[in-house]
Amino acid sequence: MKYVCPICGYVYDEAAEGPWTDLPEGWTCPMCGTSGSDFDPEEAPAAEAVPVKAEEPAEDAAAPAEETAADLTKLSAAETAALLSSLAKGCEKQYMPALADAFLRLSGWFTARAEAEESPSFSKLLELVNEDLASGYPAANDTARKSGDRGALRSLTWSEKVTRILRSLLARYEKEGDAMLEDTGVYVCTVCGFVYVGDELPAVCPVCKAPQKKFEKIGG
Repeated sequence: MKYVCPICGYVYDEAAEGPWTDLPEGWTCPMCGTSGSDFDPEEAPAAEAVPVKAEEPAEDAAAPAEETAADLTKLSAAETAALLSSLAKGCEKQYMPALADAFLRLSGWFTARAEAEESPSFSKLLELVNEDLASGYPAANDTARKSGDRGALRSLTWSEKVTRILRSLLARYEKEGDAMLEDTGVYVCTVCGFVYVGDELPAVCPVCKAPQKKFEKIGG
């Protein structure tokens, strides 16, 4: 039997490492420090499953399309590309390589068609980030808490911390400009998105505790 860390994807294989039940109390993931109690038994890759045809919704199951269209917001090509890229990463961590590859190719298609932002400004970007922190995250956390979704709550906790870090970096860059990035490196944790600016990477990610090797250097 194999058990998978829901945070970093580390796989505990009983055949190689011994019975899961013999692990000491308080054992944590050697990769990111996640509690062993959060590990999930490995399941067959969902990508190999036979697609199930969706059932026709009942007549009163949903409001007519014309009544909900006004509540929908059309995503730009750049936003769609970002969403598809995130879905690809999620599929990769869930051992669904075929779906991950499909989402990546779709993301690339939309990226190539994304229009450059007109008159981009840090003040506007900071305004959007602050809006997320002030109202977006509280609303999302409230929804996840009411539904008892521990995974969503964990994800939101990381995401909010990363957003706060980005706000600090953006504010600093607005003041210092390119001098902030001279003779230094920019790294991103591939597990949670934490951004680090500097030369000496921390041993583990400050947000998700993933090991240093989970960081990737960003160029350009």
